[in-house]
Amino acid sequence: MHPTLQGYAAAVLSTVDVDGAAGIASDLAMVDRAIATQPQLSTPLTDTALPPAVRRAVVAEVLNGKVGSPALGLVAEAVSVVPAQDVPLAVNWLSGRARHQGEGLAYLEEPLSATSARRRVGGFAAYVFSGLDVDQLKVVEDELFQVARLIERTTTLRLALVDRDQTPAARAGLLKGVFGAKIAPSTMAVLAYAAVGGRARDIVGTVDFLVARAAEARGWRVARVRTGIALDANAQSTIGDSLAHIAGHPVDLQVTVDPELLAGILVEIGDLRLDDTIRGRLDSLREHLSTSQSSFVSQLTNNPNEGAS
Repeated sequence: MHPTLQGYAAAVLSTVDVDGAAGIASDLAMVDRAIATQPQLSTPLTDTALPPAVRRAVVAEVLNGKVGSPALGLVAEAVSVVPAQDVPLAVNWLSGRARHQGEGLAYLEEPLSATSARRRVGGFAAYVFSGLDVDQLKVVEDELFQVARLIERTTTLRLALVDRDQTPAARAGLLKGVFGAKIAPSTMAVLAYAAVGGRARDIVGTVDFLVARAAEARGWRVARVRTGIALDANAQSTIGDSLAHIAGHPVDLQVTVDPELLAGILVEIGDLRLDDTIRGRLDSLREHLSTSQSSFVSQLTNNPNEGAS
């Protein structure tokens, strides 16, 4: 099943008890039957010519008032992220997923590739973030960034989290034990699911992915800035304005001081990398000298008489 939908379903179902999950399963089973037997519903939902927004509007028009809001939201998400021809399969899967939880059975997320696992965690985060305002999203973003950096530099914690002999539930429990009392509940929810729905060895990358998703949810983009020395507020404001001009939209700075850079600034925005550090210049100069030396030696080897005078 589509990874984003897997994560979104996990988030919705994490908010209800067994009886609540059974109720959602009942609603989804009804939608599943309607898609199978009523062309007036199945035709627009499986029409590949219709954009997701139109299919979502059809879901709202036809199902509003007939099923509860959790089931309605799950079907709306399905028609938004799943290819139109796969919508019936997706709704059937959602019904089974909710029924599984409604029967009091533990659900184990299937192993996925690193990219797909991040998308699954992103689906979970999308549901959580949808209930937060801009200020709350900013808190989640900042807390996730700090958590990622702490995991990076704390060897014992990082090794415990990437240990594949640990169960996902145990890794989530470890994160709750370390961070649960220190971060917002919404931050903790997406962080814990990163250990359940993500890949163990990609925990830092997954949390950084969530930082970017939180920023995107606020209509921003994350610019990861590394500097040789600390930046004051004016410098950060100037850099932020310049990067916003380059990126074409507001940019949220996540600043890390790295003395090994010596001086200057290294910026990463998506695939864009801007390196104006002393370390970067020295590395470029070293590479240039190495290339020039190799070229000179090659010329002498191919034309030995040119070196004589």
